[in-house]
Amino acid sequence: MPSQAEIRESITADLIALLKKGTKPWQRPWSSDPACCGLPRSISTGRAYSGINVLILEAAAMARGFQSKTWGTYQAFAKAGGQVRRRPAEYKPGTWGVQIVYYSCVERAKKDDNGDEKIERFPLLRTYTVFNLDQVDGAALDHLRPGRVEAAEVVPDYAHAEAVFEATQAEVRFGGDRAFYKRPYGSEFPNHTGGDYIQMPLRKQFHTPADFMTTWGHELCHWSECRLGWKGSYSMGELVAEIGACYLAGHLGLPIGEHLESHAAYLACWLKELESDNKAIFKAAAQASKAVDLILSYSRSEAPEPEAVLAGQD
Repeated sequence: MPSQAEIRESITADLIALLKKGTKPWQRPWSSDPACCGLPRSISTGRAYSGINVLILEAAAMARGFQSKTWGTYQAFAKAGGQVRRRPAEYKPGTWGVQIVYYSCVERAKKDDNGDEKIERFPLLRTYTVFNLDQVDGAALDHLRPGRVEAAEVVPDYAHAEAVFEATQAEVRFGGDRAFYKRPYGSEFPNHTGGDYIQMPLRKQFHTPADFMTTWGHELCHWSECRLGWKGSYSMGELVAEIGACYLAGHLGLPIGEHLESHAAYLACWLKELESDNKAIFKAAAQASKAVDLILSYSRSEAPEPEAVLAGQD
């Protein structure tokens, strides 16, 4: 069984290789087919995956040309009436499925120097295998397959997305030619003496509605930093915001803006941090999911969808 470090190193190496090729696994091309668009989802729970598992599954879909957003374990597909196809000869054992991760918190009692017992908590990382619906046979699953509805049946609902963003009551100021979030001036949030607003160019200055909404989502992710107590480097903050903006687009069924700001300098910084710390991409993906959950929480009454990864299922 691979160690915790080996799991992180393997996943990080795969994602770094994609980034070096210019491919970002958090940016999926828009599809108007509901079976394809949006974040990867579990066949057994119907919930979207989150955190690093979104990146792992999107990277696998890009590499293998999978169109479906539905994933599940062998057992989950069997329970739903499907049969995962036998591994083709060209795939080595253990490579037909995709390894995703499951986090759990482990507690351990330990005595300190005074002999007092204290509880230590640390995360445990495990992997298990899921398959894409494109790898599964069974008429019972045909209603979930791409191409079952006319493409015109699904169009981006920008009005709904705007309502979701406006529900946060984050202050947005329009004007100028730059988009940014102005952090509070005060040392303690929310008792600040200024700042805490998003600056956006005028709507008409954006190439497309998708560019406008993705940029707004990006800045909302920065807006979430104070509220979640997140602290990190500038470049990692940009990585979190870019991943978070794409996660938001997936949740809301929106295309990702083609002009999402991402300079080559950012990419170089991201690669440097990812190569020096195999936990960095895990932290960034997890923080992006937390930002998205916070933003969405203002407009929905139910609790945020938990990570669709539970031991023994998908």
